[in-house]
Amino acid sequence: MTSKTTLPHTSNVIVAYSASKFVPDQAQNTAEKTNNIHPVYNVDDYQKISKAKISKALYEYLASGTDDEQTLSENRSAWKMWYLRPRVLKPMSRLSTATTLFGQRLDLPVFTSPAGVQALADPEHGECATARAAGRMGTMFGLSQHATRSIEQVAEAAPDTNKWFQSYILKDREMTLRLVRRAVKAGYKGIFLTVDSMRFGYREADARNGWDSLPAPHRLVNYDDEQQKSELSATYNGKEKQSWDQNSEMMFEQNVSWNDIRWLKENACQGLPLVIKGIMTGEDAAMAVEAGADGVMVSNHGGRALDGCVSAIDALPEVAKAVNGRIPILLDSGVRRGTDVLKALALGATAVGIGKPLFFALSVGGEDAVVNVLTMLKTELEAAMAICGVETVKDITPGLISRHPSGGPAVPYIRSAL
Repeated sequence: MTSKTTLPHTSNVIVAYSASKFVPDQAQNTAEKTNNIHPVYNVDDYQKISKAKISKALYEYLASGTDDEQTLSENRSAWKMWYLRPRVLKPMSRLSTATTLFGQRLDLPVFTSPAGVQALADPEHGECATARAAGRMGTMFGLSQHATRSIEQVAEAAPDTNKWFQSYILKDREMTLRLVRRAVKAGYKGIFLTVDSMRFGYREADARNGWDSLPAPHRLVNYDDEQQKSELSATYNGKEKQSWDQNSEMMFEQNVSWNDIRWLKENACQGLPLVIKGIMTGEDAAMAVEAGADGVMVSNHGGRALDGCVSAIDALPEVAKAVNGRIPILLDSGVRRGTDVLKALALGATAVGIGKPLFFALSVGGEDAVVNVLTMLKTELEAAMAICGVETVKDITPGLISRHPSGGPAVPYIRSAL
């Protein structure tokens, strides 16, 4: 079982790690601290440590984007184009990061986005570690349909966590419905429907590294039926294409439409909120509302779908304008700082998710490292809120943010630099 050590509420944590252990510096024996000690002051520090710890092929699978990685880069640099407007002499004695989403309380407006195959980073616990970490921080956990721990395993491992399930529409539509029904039965509180992945973008790094299948013993266990290995493994591990995403996408339905939102709600969701993940334009946001979506999620799949599209934060304003307060808006892709969280909320998001950082944290320190990532983001958000004069999340308004007259400095994010 992962340690339940309480982490200090600060970003200045020294991390000592071995192959499978993470604890704060003060809990380590002096002899154990002699080697492999790295400072963790922000979310990106976990990526730097992870890069030195895991294989090149795995690191590039987790960290890379598609094609030229323009969108991957701009998911990070675009935040620098938005500026916060500090307000002074405001009472801050009751500062709180708590918010609500579909009537569900979140202690902070940051959740763990559905991200598959987490056992690649934490072979022992996989998605169960992230689910427990989210529960410890009082926030929401998203389980990917492409998880390495099943819907039921995660429910059992983190019974008190606010868990959501993420669905893809498969060519086998009945299996799609069965998976969502399993999540409902297991007590999940909402459903994400990912709509930007009928096809994945071309993963050049994976092709170069020969990452064309899910390495043994890992499996997409939600497709396994009654303890029998699913025949779908012959598709997602078929090695027909040069990169794994191009093999796994062959399972997905190509003939989809906006009617599928009502189809899924009426046949599987059983009253749970359905959030459409992968919305990047105002036009699609408006159509999602009209089709019956309960929420939308601005996301470009972390730069792993269409290269050359705008960053998530730059897509948010037009989505917020189109939605016009009718349903909640979530966002992921590129969130790394508490100030990023505040900027997204000021531009209309209800909460934001993190994806890639989960893998790097898991690979370094499992559940406790994910708790520390969320703790750092919360600490940074609290400081930013206080300096901007907002005591609660509901006090965050568009007046807190602006574009610099010159557009702001474009600071490129270069994956190889981390």
